[in-house]
Amino acid sequence: MSSLTTPLRRALLSVSDKRGLVEFAQILADAGVELWSTGGTAKTLRGAGLAVVDVSSVTGFPEIMDGRVKTLHPKIHGGLLGRRGQDEAVMAEHEIAAIDLLVVNLYPFEQTIARDGVTEAEAIEQIDIGGPAMLRAAAKNHQRVSVVVDPEDYAQIASALQDGGTSFALRQRLAAKAFAHSA
Repeated sequence: MSSLTTPLRRALLSVSDKRGLVEFAQILADAGVELWSTGGTAKTLRGAGLAVVDVSSVTGFPEIMDGRVKTLHPKIHGGLLGRRGQDEAVMAEHEIAAIDLLVVNLYPFEQTIARDGVTEAEAIEQIDIGGPAMLRAAAKNHQRVSVVVDPEDYAQIASALQDGGTSFALRQRLAAKAFAHSA
């Protein structure tokens, strides 16, 4: 493992597209990665028998407003944005755990508004706020954090686990994809 390789100890998974999710999460869990999750994603993972830490137990704050506010919290964004060798003291002071892997894809807004008869209220509920914020935070900190927006990239992370963690080149490619996905 080179100095540019980041081991994966903790992952936050919050996805609308659940293709391959359980299998990928099982690979992570088998590698000793702690899984954090939200709402429906946590329910899916628990249903498959995986141990999951609810984001609300990390933040000490419940999901509110019918799930509109879940991840917009300093314990999540600090965990994504914390810089190695620079932010450890403030993270320790505020009990912020580093998040090494973020797996997020956004609510299906485009598919929703393409449906016949969709109401404005239905469309509005598919506007993702926390997802893009987390994606951009993780991508900004790709020096340390891996970010996955596409289930097609799960295999790259699984392969990297065999090598002890993700390379800088992989994190950089995935960050570019996350920025494009959230633009």
